[in-house]
Amino acid sequence: MENKLMPKVFLWMTLGLIVTFATGYVVSLNEKMLFNIFSSGIHWILVIAELILVLILSARAAKMNGITAKIFFLLYSFVSGLTFSSIFVIYNLTSILYVFVIAAVIFAIFGAIGYFTNFDLTRIGTYLLMGLIGVIVCMIINMFVGSSQFDLIISIIAILIFVGFTAYDVQKIKGLANSDIPEENVAIIGALELYLDYINIFLHLLSIIGNSKD
Repeated sequence: MENKLMPKVFLWMTLGLIVTFATGYVVSLNEKMLFNIFSSGIHWILVIAELILVLILSARAAKMNGITAKIFFLLYSFVSGLTFSSIFVIYNLTSILYVFVIAAVIFAIFGAIGYFTNFDLTRIGTYLLMGLIGVIVCMIINMFVGSSQFDLIISIIAILIFVGFTAYDVQKIKGLANSDIPEENVAIIGALELYLDYINIFLHLLSIIGNSKD
């Protein structure tokens, strides 16, 4: 099952990324849609919807009907794309594509480490989670402080945490190949986890090396 599982995981992850980036780019070309999303409460509604969808998927994907899990994942990718449109307004498209490739290379390297290593990465999972909680707390604090240097440090630490999560999640997904969970469901579970890892690596890299339009 393992040989068939990982290609499906990466296929669905890639499809989710395509939906997110395509949606974000199309929305960024429509000034009226951008205004409606970011100049009203719709933006926060979308953020809450993202959170609800990812929580539902994380908690229920293993028990969902395979088709339902896929629909939820694509819906989440689409809603994320609506909020993602802001990066196409802030940053140059060339810069976005450049960072996308760099993030993909980093993701591929650490994904390969997670897949091929014989070292048990489950022991680092707790430390990664603690680090992620720390990053979230620091990001909330910096929303009020507004320090660019602090933001840079947070982004660097976040990248390190999510490359760690990439290796950790790939190894965990590989292990799920022998579980009782249907293969289609495991593919969506894995796609969601790796999608989140990649998106966070990309966004934090973009904040560090991305070229803004201003």
